[in-house]
Parts: sequence; C-alpha cells; structure tokens
Amino acid sequence: MKIGVISDTHDNIPAIRKAFQYFEEAQIKTVLHLGDIISPFVIRFIREVYTGELKAIFGNNDGEKLFLTEMFKRYNAEIKPGPQTVELENRKIFMSHEPISPESLVGDYDLVLYGHLHEIYTKRYKNSLILNPGEACGYLSDKRTFAVVDLNTLDFEIVEF
Repeated sequence: MKIGVISDTHDNIPAIRKAFQYFEEAQIKTVLHLGDIISPFVIRFIREVYTGELKAIFGNNDGEKLFLTEMFKRYNAEIKPGPQTVELENRKIFMSHEPISPESLVGDYDLVLYGHLHEIYTKRYKNSLILNPGEACGYLSDKRTFAVVDLNTLDFEIVEF
C-alpha cells in the first residue's frame, strides 16, 4: 500500500488541488497531512479532487482549530492535535508537525514523519524511515513537494510538482 505524505500547504489552493489530484489519479487511498493547512475552507478544495482517506494534524500556523475540526468532519476527514500515532498496514507511524527528536523515535516507529521546516529530509535509521516531505506551498524554497511512501518496503519518492 502506498500513502501520500504532505505538509505545509499554507492555503496555496492551486498547489493543494494539484497535489491531491495527483493522489487521486495515482489511486493513493490514504494521505497524511503534517500540518499548516491554515484556513478551514481548504478541505473543500481538497475534496473537490480527492476522495480517499485524509488524516491530518495541526501545525503551528493552524490557528482556527475548532472550525478546522468541524470542516474536516463535514468533509469526512480527520484532523487532530499533534503528535499522533497512526497504524496502517501493520506499520506504526509517528506524525508531528515539528521535528521532535526524530532519531530518538525510530526504535518505536517504522515511519517518523514531520514538516514545519519547509525542507526535504530523508534518512533511513535502523529499520525505520525518517521523512520530511518538504513544503507543498513552495513559498520558502520555490519547490512544491510531497512524498509517496510504500508501506510494504518503506521505499519512497519525493514528488516535485
């Protein structure tokens, strides 16, 4: 099973549409969003192009948490405070917006995910993968990126769009 991993969309609607349309066309059934979605209306644009499961955590810039939570529920998606642990395909996944000592978590998790820094970071450590997919908005790096991770092998691809 392949999953999408995205972070730091920061209300960039064209980027959001393009990334989630990719996930839909690639038949990626689950996407994990690592925070900094920003506005509650963004979920509407995601659901215009993506029908799969969406699990998100709040980032440091997600100020309207109550309405974000309500809108995500309305559009059949999930958003929670981070960090969160998710289990998919017998893989234990740690989701955080900020990098919380990722190397210290690898013994307990197969996949350690974080965003916030707007920079791609990947490292295999023991039997785990640490991954920051970069920024989907492209505001700081001028590169819009997300990741696709194969949960069977923990192989991954960084997709620039």
